[in-house]
Amino acid sequence: MARSAIGVFDSGLGGLTVFKALARRMPEESLVYFGDTARVPYGSKSPEAIARFSSEAARFLAGRGIKLLVIACNTSSAWALPAIRRAVKVPVVGVIEPGARAALAATRGGRIGVIGTEATIASGAYPKALRALAPRARTAAAACPLFVPLVEEGWWSGDVVESVARRYVAPLKRARVDALILGCTHYPYLKPVLARVMGPRVRLIDSAEETARETESELAGRGLRAAKGRRGRREFYASDAPQRFERLARRMLGPGTGRVKLHRFDA
Repeated sequence: MARSAIGVFDSGLGGLTVFKALARRMPEESLVYFGDTARVPYGSKSPEAIARFSSEAARFLAGRGIKLLVIACNTSSAWALPAIRRAVKVPVVGVIEPGARAALAATRGGRIGVIGTEATIASGAYPKALRALAPRARTAAAACPLFVPLVEEGWWSGDVVESVARRYVAPLKRARVDALILGCTHYPYLKPVLARVMGPRVRLIDSAEETARETESELAGRGLRAAKGRRGRREFYASDAPQRFERLARRMLGPGTGRVKLHRFDA
């Protein structure tokens, strides 16, 4: 099992931020990524749909012989972890708790902002995780539904993106947060814009690195780490438009991304 791959799942290409962190931290590990591009975004879907789509994706990756599954999607992590854990027999790591821990380590005044999809914000998953770790932490949250389609279109900067960002984060600025959780794995693509809008005193929290650390710890604890000194294989799947996904993935990961294969689910 140690030589088996880590599965990484997201509704689209946002989870590539987690994929990149995993590859950088554990280059010897094989990684297989699935982006459900036919059904992105998940953030506007019902909890029942999110659980069904996420479980289907998890079963697909489990069928590829993975040893651990990383849910690199905040919406799925917020609404579907129990369903996913019932659907597969491998360990499952989400992104909510790693992001909460990273924010608490970064905040100076205990005022933490969260931005995410409508579904993630409605779930209350981040405030709940933060309160469990630090009962006195104060939180403010804002849904940013346009960010995912902007990122999926490759619109990562420019006046339109900045105007949308300023409108979304205005209440968080009024709340004087000093750490901002990017509660969707698509949002790190917008880091330069968000940093400019929030100002230099606000730390932007990307859960990718903390998730990679947790994944490494989980593998080590289970005796599933791959042997060092080798380079793991990389596989990519998408449920729609793999050529378009491939183009954007190369922009994120570089020219060595490789071919993205198509996997469709039955209607």
